Amino acid sequence: MKISTRLWAVPLLALALGCAKTDSLAPQGTLAPVAAGAQNASNAGFPEGFESGTKTAYTAGSVTLGSGSWTLDEALLGNTTADPKTGSQSARVRNAGRLTMNFNVTGGASTVTIGHAKYGTDASSTWELWKSTDNGSTYAKVGSTITSSSTTLQTASFTVNQSGAVRFQIRKTDGTTNRVNFDNVDIQTYGTTPPPTGTGKKFLIDGAHGELAGNADWVLDVDSGIPVRYPTPGASGITATTAETYWTGAISAWGVALVKLGHSVEQLPSGTFTYGTTAAQDLQNYDVLIINEPNVRFTTAEKTALLQFVQNGGGLFMISDHDISDRNNDGWDSPDIWNDLMSGNPFGITVNLDNIVENSTNELVSSTNQILNGPQGAVSQLSFHNGATATLSPTANAAVKGLIWRNSAGQGNSLAMCASSTYGAGRIVFIGDSSPADDGTGSPGNTVYDGWNENVSHARLHLNASLWLAKVTN
Repeated sequence: MKISTRLWAVPLLALALGCAKTDSLAPQGTLAPVAAGAQNASNAGFPEGFESGTKTAYTAGSVTLGSGSWTLDEALLGNTTADPKTGSQSARVRNAGRLTMNFNVTGGASTVTIGHAKYGTDASSTWELWKSTDNGSTYAKVGSTITSSSTTLQTASFTVNQSGAVRFQIRKTDGTTNRVNFDNVDIQTYGTTPPPTGTGKKFLIDGAHGELAGNADWVLDVDSGIPVRYPTPGASGITATTAETYWTGAISAWGVALVKLGHSVEQLPSGTFTYGTTAAQDLQNYDVLIINEPNVRFTTAEKTALLQFVQNGGGLFMISDHDISDRNNDGWDSPDIWNDLMSGNPFGITVNLDNIVENSTNELVSSTNQILNGPQGAVSQLSFHNGATATLSPTANAAVKGLIWRNSAGQGNSLAMCASSTYGAGRIVFIGDSSPADDGTGSPGNTVYDGWNENVSHARLHLNASLWLAKVTN
């Protein structure tokens, strides 16, 4: 369990949540602040997060939401602690209730994603997605029946591939009094789902564990404040000259660069990590998982899934922040969360509870290391603007290797700023600060800093490491 004596700093930290690196503006003054760009959209008004509007009774009635008018039958907008939700409220449905759009989206629908979870201590519920192409006169079922059995939002994905005007209806099908919640309904315009990438690798970027907490923005793209599975506009529109502002997120430059290299990227917008299940975003469906400064502790089941993913050949990119960087005030910051995952030290890496500001050129001298001298170019430095170092243990894992250390450190097991390791058939890369991946563009209202372009080494390091994790390089 996390040591409670460190919680004294939480109220002080809350005062500092004003920049993407919320902890110390002074050291970050070396980076020029960049105003956040305009947000992208799926179909206009989506994703629907049920944040606007009020409906407190189950009686059928219409309510105006951010996307338009919906009829909620045997449904209301719930905002209690028992309502699983992103933000302040979500739609709660009972009996044979329905959520029905009273309007069409005009851009068609390639994919629909819906966050869902059971309410409180209720038993599981089943539900379905239905579509109408004749203004709601008739409906046809889309995909399979879904069971909601978790109290944490999971994401169900439906392939629609419908052009022209279309509207949707969510139907609870079990007819019981068990309640189920829905949130983050997104309708991707027709043609925005990324096409098959042939030999390209699949990268999953986590957006479900507090990466947007406080003023953080460690995702590829947000639509109406929510990271959706497929960033919009679609990746198929990216060319060799596409700017990173194509997507709105503080690590969009990273994602756009991966697409330019022939790979595909997705985000996990909500829910939990699984491995070996039929879930649409089960980790077995991806080559590399990128988790940039998590602020929500992984569950026991998630920790098992993450270790299985790596052990069976997956690549895990672990990015931490400094000590006392709890952005959502839940008592857990990224160093604690990473160390909790690595209980028993399977990777040979322990994140130190420190806070450093330093530009280091103290790197491993190796012309063959594919992270420091990979296809994207040679790495010569790494700048931390409030980050944490790591202690390495070859005794725990003989494959662990330091790559960049503090300038004052020997190239040993202490004060590593970047390291790699292997575990089973998989690979791990650790960087102790989120600043180097920050590209200076994020959600409207956030002030972020361009660390990605602070020097040429930052992009090279992250991309070389990504390719090594995906086993594109040895």
